[in-house]
Amino acid sequence: MPHSQTSAPRGRVRLARGASPWLLPTVATAALSLVKARRSGAAKAVAVPATALAAGMLWFFRDPEREIAPGRVISPADGVVQSIMPWKDGRTRVAIFMSPLNVHVNRAPLSGTVTSVEHIPGGFVPAFNKESENNERVVWHFDTELGDIEMIQIAGAVARRIVPYIPQGTKVEQGDRIGLIRFGSRVDIYLPEGVEVDVEVGQKTVAGVTRIDRD
Repeated sequence: MPHSQTSAPRGRVRLARGASPWLLPTVATAALSLVKARRSGAAKAVAVPATALAAGMLWFFRDPEREIAPGRVISPADGVVQSIMPWKDGRTRVAIFMSPLNVHVNRAPLSGTVTSVEHIPGGFVPAFNKESENNERVVWHFDTELGDIEMIQIAGAVARRIVPYIPQGTKVEQGDRIGLIRFGSRVDIYLPEGVEVDVEVGQKTVAGVTRIDRD
C-alpha cells in the first residue's frame, strides 16, 4: 500500500482526538478565571496557574501533521528507544519510552489490516520500570506484508487511559493515526524473525518518520 498522505498544510498542528476530557475543563477554568480576574484578587491568583496548566495541556495534546518517511517498518511513537530485546520466538522487541513532553498520538508502523485490538487491565507503575509490562495496555496485531506485527501501548504512572482510534478489521496505511496514550507511557513493537533493527538504545524516534528496521 502507498504511504498515507497528510491533508493539512505542512507545519499545521491540530489537537489529538481523545484529549477533550482533560483539555476542555482545564481551558474553561483558565478562561473563566481570566474573565473574573479583573474584579477579584482571588481569581487573579487562580488565573496564572490555570492558564499555565491550560497551555501545558494544549502542548501535551498536540498532534502535528507528518510526512511519512519511506521504510518497511517505521516508529509508531515519539520518544526514546528504551530497550531492544530478542524474544524466545525469534522476534525482536523494540520498546519506546514516551515522556510527558512527547506527542502522545501513535501511528501504524506498517500498512495492513488490524486483526486484533485487545484491552488488558493492569497497574500503573512508571513506564520506564521493567514491571510496567504488567500495566494497563492495549495489544494490537496487524496483518502486513511482513506477516503478523504486534504492537503494545502501555500506560504509565500518569497515563491512565489509552484511546484506540480504530477497531479490528480496519485497513490502515503506514503512518495512519491509530490511538492516543494520555501523558507519559511506552510503546513496544515486535519485529518478525529475520528483520534486523536499525535503531539503538537511547536513540530518539519520531512517529511516522524514524525507520525501525534495516534492509
